[in-house]
Amino acid sequence: GAPGAGSTIRIRGGASLSASNDPLIVVDGVPLDNGGVSGSPNALSLINPNDIETFNILKDASAAAIYGSRASNGVIIITTKKGRAGKTRFNFNTQVSAATPVNKVDVLSAGQLRELVNQSGRTTYIPLLGTANTDWQDQIYHTAVGTDNNLSITGSTKNMPYRFSIGYLDQGGILRTGSLQRTSVGISLSPRFFDDHLRVDVNVKGSMSKSRFANTGAIGASVFFDPTQPVYSDKTTRYLGYFEYLDPTSETGLLALSPRNPVSLLEQRNDRSTVLRSIGNISLDYKFHFLPELRANLNLGYDVSQGTGKILVSDSAAMSYRRYKDLAGVYHGGVENHYSQYKDNAVVEFYLNYAKELKGIDSRIDVTAGSGYYDFITTTINSPDYTSDGTIVSSPKYNLDKPQYTMLSYYGRLIYSLNDKYILTAGVRTDGSSRFIAKERWGVFPSAALAWKISEEGFLRNSQVVSEMKLRLGYGVTGQQDGIGYYDYISYYNLSNNTAQYQLGDQYYNLYRPGGYYEGRRWEQTATYNAAIDYGFLNNRINGSVDVYYKKTTRLLNSIPQSAGTNFSNTIVANVGDMENRGVEFLVNADVIRSKNVNWTVSFNATYNKNKITKLTVSEDPTYPGAPYGGISGGTGQTVLINSVDYARGAFYVYKQIYNKETGKPIDGLFEDLNRDGIVNDKDLYQYKNADPRFFFGFSTNLTVGKWNAGFVMRANLDNYVYNNIFSNSGTTNAIFQNGFLGNASQEVLNTGITGTKNGYSLSDYYVQNASFLRMDNINFGYSVGQVFQKRATLRLNANVQNVFVITKYKGLDPEISGGIDNNFYPRPRTFVLGANLDF
Repeated sequence: GAPGAGSTIRIRGGASLSASNDPLIVVDGVPLDNGGVSGSPNALSLINPNDIETFNILKDASAAAIYGSRASNGVIIITTKKGRAGKTRFNFNTQVSAATPVNKVDVLSAGQLRELVNQSGRTTYIPLLGTANTDWQDQIYHTAVGTDNNLSITGSTKNMPYRFSIGYLDQGGILRTGSLQRTSVGISLSPRFFDDHLRVDVNVKGSMSKSRFANTGAIGASVFFDPTQPVYSDKTTRYLGYFEYLDPTSETGLLALSPRNPVSLLEQRNDRSTVLRSIGNISLDYKFHFLPELRANLNLGYDVSQGTGKILVSDSAAMSYRRYKDLAGVYHGGVENHYSQYKDNAVVEFYLNYAKELKGIDSRIDVTAGSGYYDFITTTINSPDYTSDGTIVSSPKYNLDKPQYTMLSYYGRLIYSLNDKYILTAGVRTDGSSRFIAKERWGVFPSAALAWKISEEGFLRNSQVVSEMKLRLGYGVTGQQDGIGYYDYISYYNLSNNTAQYQLGDQYYNLYRPGGYYEGRRWEQTATYNAAIDYGFLNNRINGSVDVYYKKTTRLLNSIPQSAGTNFSNTIVANVGDMENRGVEFLVNADVIRSKNVNWTVSFNATYNKNKITKLTVSEDPTYPGAPYGGISGGTGQTVLINSVDYARGAFYVYKQIYNKETGKPIDGLFEDLNRDGIVNDKDLYQYKNADPRFFFGFSTNLTVGKWNAGFVMRANLDNYVYNNIFSNSGTTNAIFQNGFLGNASQEVLNTGITGTKNGYSLSDYYVQNASFLRMDNINFGYSVGQVFQKRATLRLNANVQNVFVITKYKGLDPEISGGIDNNFYPRPRTFVLGANLDF
C-alpha cells in the first residue's frame, strides 16, 4: 500500500488475542522494536533490503524457545552481508519503478446517480445535483514513479574483511502527495586477532527517512462524494476554490456533517516526518588458547531511533476552517502541530560455549550458558494543538512522557550428538520483566528436541533413492508480555484532561485522578509440540519437510470489563483464557532440470492451521457470548467480530440474513429469529465464518536457460472471510440521500435496494464475504550480459512485476485484509520494475 508500509507476518496462526501476534525480528543479534517510532511507516522499512544476506524463520518449538518470552509468535533472524577476503569489489544496483492503481471501488457514475435521484421521487434532492462528471477516485490516485540505488564496497585488509554500503530510495505513493525518501548506510568490519582466536564483528546501520503522509481520509471521501460536483467551484472565494457543501447560516460557511472535498483533503494537508534510526552491535568471540573447545561471546547492541514531524493545514482549508473560537470570540483555523519521539533500546548478552568431539564414544557435546540484559526507553514530547496562526487550542497533560522497561534473562542449552545420527537438544530460559509485579516477574521457558538421521542408518546409507531422511520431535515453552502497560500493576494517579476539571471561582483546574491497575497479571505462555520429517530423494533433487504442530496458549492476556466501583477503570488486561492452534505444514523443492545450460527449480508449500479458543473467563460461564471487537463505520459503537469459547479467534458475530426465494436478493432488514422468542435482537447474533484462513499455499519456480532466467511466485489463502464495510456503508440508498446534500453509493445499491435505515442492517452476514484468493505476487525476468568495460565488470539486467493478478470471489478491492474488516484501506498497487546490477 503506502510507501514504506509493512506486511502483516503470521507464523503458525499467532498465539495471542489482545497481545501482539508479530514475530520477533532479530538483526545481527539485536532484537528490533516492531513498534517503530512516530513518523515511521514501518520498522523494517528503515532497513535496506540490499544489505540482507540471509532471512531465516524459526518456528520449531525448541529452536524458538531459546529466545524465551519474545518468541511466542516465532522468530525471524536477519543476517546482513559481511566483508569477504580477496580483492576489493564494487557492486552497484539500480532500479526504476512505476506503481499503478489496480482497481477502484465500483461506485455509481455521475450519470447513474442523476438517473437514480430523478427516479427516486424525492424531488427535494433533484436541485442538489451538479453538472460535473467527476471520478473522485481518478482524482486522488495516480501512477507513482520510484527509484532505488545502492552501492557497496567489499574487501579485506590483512586480517579485517570489511563492507561499506550506501543506498537511496525515492518512492512515491499512488495516493497523491504521499512519498518516502530513505538514505541508508551500512558498515561491517570483521577483524581477527591472536591467530584467529579473537573474532570481532562490528555492524552499524543507519538510515534517514523522510516521509510525506498522504491524508488517507481522502480514500473514503472519494467513494462517498457526489460525482456530479466539480473539484473546484467559483461559488465562494473561501477554501482556496475547492468545491465544498455550503451553508450561509453556519459560522464556518460549511454544511454540517457534510464530507470534505477529497482532493482538498490531500492537497491542503502537509504531514511530513523525518526519522533517524541506527541499529548496530559489536560481537567479541574469543576461543581460549589453553582450551580451544571453550568460547566466550559478548554481544553489545543497540537500536535507537528519533522521529520528528510537522502537520500543516492552511487556515483556509475546509477541513479545519474556523475550528477554534477563543474567549474574545475570534475564530482561528488551520493546523500547525509538531510531534517527536525517541527510542533507545540496548542489548547486552554474554555466553560461554563448550563444544567437544568425544571420539571414544563417537559423540559430540555442545553446551551453552549465558545471560542477557535488555533495556527499552521511549521518550515522547507532547506538543500543544496549534492553529496555523499559533493559537493554542489545547495543551497536553504532560509535556514529556518517558516510559521504560527492562528485561533480564538467563539461559542454557545442551546439544548431544551420538554417531552423528541421534541428536538431543535441551534448554531452559528464564526471563524477568519490570512490567510485572515482583512475585510474578520471572517466567521459566524450557525446551527439548530429539532428531534421528534415519538416512545415516545402515539400511539407507547407500541408498540411490533416499539421500536424506531425518525425524524431528520438539517441545518448547515461550512467553508473551506485549499488550500490557509498563506500570499497570502499580496504583498511580494521572492528571485529568480538560473535560474533567474542577471549577474554583472563574478558574478551572485539572485534577489528579486514580488510574486502574491490576497486580495479579502473569506471563502469557505458549507450549508448542511438533513432529517433523525432513526428506531428500535422488541426491536431494527432490527435498522438503512435513511438520505437524500443536500450540497451546494459556493465561491469555485479554481485556475484560470491570464492574462499577471495583477498579478505577472499566476494563483491565488480565490472564483469563486459553487458546490452541494445530496444523500441518508441507514443503517440497525439486530440481526438475539440472544441467550445464538449463536449470529449472520449483517449490511448493502448503499449511493447514486450525485455531480454537478453549477458555475465556476466570470461571466457567455458559451465558457469556464472548469478547466483541472489530468496530465498523456506519453505526455507533457497532462491532462485527467476537472471540468466543469453542470457536476460532476472530469469528464474525452477525445476524442471519433472510433472502427473497425468487430473486435470491437479501430482504432489507429481515433476519432470522434464531432463538425463536419472537423478537430479533442481539440475542439472535451468531458466530459465522472466520477472518483467518485455514489453508495457505505457496508456489514458486525459476527457469534459467543460458544467460536468461525467468520465474514467478504465487500464493493462495482459502477459507478466510472479510466483512465488506464499504458495501455495508455505501451499498444503501441512505448513503445517497443525506441531510441537505447528496452522497454516492456502490453499484451494490442497484442490485439490492437496501435502504440502510433498518435496525441492524449493517450486522447482516450478507456483508461477510468469501475472501479466498490466488495471487501472483511477482513475475521476473533477467539477462546476464556478462563482462563489460573491457572485462573489468559484469552486468546483469532484470525486470519484474509485483502484484500481477488476483483471482477471488471477494467483491472488494483486495481480499487480503489484515483484521478481517475492509474499510477503505490504502490499496495495494501493481508495480513494474526495471533494474541493472553491475559488479566490478
